[in-house]
Amino acid sequence: MTTKVLIVTGDAAESLEVLYPYQRLLEEGYEVHIAAPARKKLQFVVHDFEPGFDTYTEKPGYTWPADLAFSEVDPGQYTALIIPGGRAPEYLRNDPELRKIMKAFFDADKPVAQICHGPLLTAAIGGLEGRRVTAYPALELDMQAAGASFQDAEAVVDGALVSSRAWPDHPAWMREFLKVLRAKG
Repeated sequence: MTTKVLIVTGDAAESLEVLYPYQRLLEEGYEVHIAAPARKKLQFVVHDFEPGFDTYTEKPGYTWPADLAFSEVDPGQYTALIIPGGRAPEYLRNDPELRKIMKAFFDADKPVAQICHGPLLTAAIGGLEGRRVTAYPALELDMQAAGASFQDAEAVVDGALVSSRAWPDHPAWMREFLKVLRAKG
């Protein structure tokens, strides 16, 4: 039986932070499903830096179909969870179905990989209390307010939770996550 990994996301997720782990895990032989608020074609975005801007800019990115709606997800069918960033976590953290899914993964101590703004979802379920994490650097105060110890590093491993700052850190993030997934999965 193929090991399944779930990616939870929505519109305005960072294209690279969804598709890089999706393809990397497929390459490793995992079955990967993308869940969103509804089964539909999702519109991802590209965040980049432009001279003269104080923060990142946002441009339309790839589109990709969601395999499942959050209401259709059985967390017990999945070994691990991926939480991409972008703007999606800002509104997804209000989704009660997604919070149930995430809580199930954390309660079972299953491997979870989060990146960029993804930890906003983990914070919404109280999953950062007492943990060491990284995130997009502008979220340092949010991570501390959620009870986490923020570290500015490519990848931070705290038990089954692997976090990363943003898409430039993908190699370190997936390398560490695959170690955890192989050990626990």
